[in-house]
Amino acid sequence: MWRELAPVGRHPDSGGYRRYAWSAADLECRAWFRAQAEARGLTYETDRNGNQWAWLGDPLAGDAVVTGSHLDSVPDGGAFDGPLGVVSSFAALDELRSRGVAFTRPLAVTNFGDEEGARFGLACVGSRLAAGQLTVADAHRLRDADGIALPAAMESAGYDPDTIGPDPERLARIGAFVELHVEQGRALDLTGDPVGIASAIWPHGRWRFDFRGEANHAGTTRLVDRRDPMLTYAETVLAARREAELTGALATFGKIAVEPNGVNAIPSLVRGWLDSRAADQATLDAVVTGIERAAREYAERAGIDLDVVRESFTPVVEFEHALRDELAKILEGSGDTGRPVPVLGTGAGHDAGILSASVPTAMLFVRNPTGISHSPAEHAAEDDCMAGVRALADVLEGLACS
Repeated sequence: MWRELAPVGRHPDSGGYRRYAWSAADLECRAWFRAQAEARGLTYETDRNGNQWAWLGDPLAGDAVVTGSHLDSVPDGGAFDGPLGVVSSFAALDELRSRGVAFTRPLAVTNFGDEEGARFGLACVGSRLAAGQLTVADAHRLRDADGIALPAAMESAGYDPDTIGPDPERLARIGAFVELHVEQGRALDLTGDPVGIASAIWPHGRWRFDFRGEANHAGTTRLVDRRDPMLTYAETVLAARREAELTGALATFGKIAVEPNGVNAIPSLVRGWLDSRAADQATLDAVVTGIERAAREYAERAGIDLDVVRESFTPVVEFEHALRDELAKILEGSGDTGRPVPVLGTGAGHDAGILSASVPTAMLFVRNPTGISHSPAEHAAEDDCMAGVRALADVLEGLACS
């Protein structure tokens, strides 16, 4: 499975993946998912929001155990973020069948659409729509860098955008959702464990900073006569690092758009996107407030207009303790570990975090020896990946076969 999926959407120059929502690469990944489902005799369906499902047992029976992740990527992302969870889900099902277990609850593997938000700027679109955390009106307003609206992108890919919206009936049929994911950090590498359990997802969000100045000629305009928004943006980037260090949070300006974007032109607009995360809400509020305060001070001093817009926000997610504890008990008694499994928090958002408001959710992490993620250098050793498959199979057996 891994070899089949690996070439899809991989850029020949960067070696990273560009599997953007509703693009040709994304459609190829979706076709791969359907082929995997049909090869196993599973009931395949796509829900009203474009999320894919592969069912073992009656999809309408209720109290189902669901596992899976996503197949899309960030720009030049790594091979493991998302796909490891989907591939491992199919592999865990294969493992359970080889064990000859008897399923007492329906089981499903899923691929949630547009988790990374790389194309339309909002993460977890598929799961947000299903959970009612993204309104239909707001979804229709989403645009990519070329001005293409989300509904138009879905329609061009062969999906009906008129059906999108909350899906409470489907979510009500899920008794538990377990997402396996490569760890996006080095906690497991430091403890020497191949697999861990998630405790919580930090609160996090994305803010857009629009710095507006005055376009002018770079070769004829005196420095004292300039209203250059790039300088104010640069000062704000440095302020973000300082505020993050002071508060113990994370703050990153990782995306920028410039107008008119000419080498010999002073910009009229610099638009930067801030990603910020922290262990608790008070700390996140403090770091973002500090960054915005500094940006406004710099802008006022330089004669720059500034607008700040919060584009997305996800509060802290505490995974259901009962399900988390059940996973820990199952894995502690399994042959692979036989000892307590590490429980760790994460600053990365996931579909499991979105769904946690509607259904009991839990997450497993697979060791990442470098901690690098959202990069072509992202990696997990094959032995650790197989340990993750066995751990997921043990969990699914404990939940769906008991």
